[in-house]
Amino acid sequence: MMYRCYILDPERMQNREVMRPYMEELFGFVNDYDAVNLDALFDSLSEVTADTDLILTPHAVRAVCRNEFAYKVLLVLGKAAEENPHLHLLFRDEEE
Repeated sequence: MMYRCYILDPERMQNREVMRPYMEELFGFVNDYDAVNLDALFDSLSEVTADTDLILTPHAVRAVCRNEFAYKVLLVLGKAAEENPHLHLLFRDEEE
């Protein structure tokens, strides 16, 4: 069974142009994945089958909350984590 753990980079969630390759990198989405549409991102996240922890540090939370698009991405990640038992959105201090 595959397990992945990523500390989310808020700078790579600031707009559609940087978020798309970032999500492709994290989750291995194929090139036909349309990250411009957050609904499509949610659909793709629902198909993730590897156990994946997505870590948000306090710094990342503050940065995400200052950017409307990054905040929407976080909401999509949270909703996907609620519905997909393989995704876990976790909040941790930087030093853990």
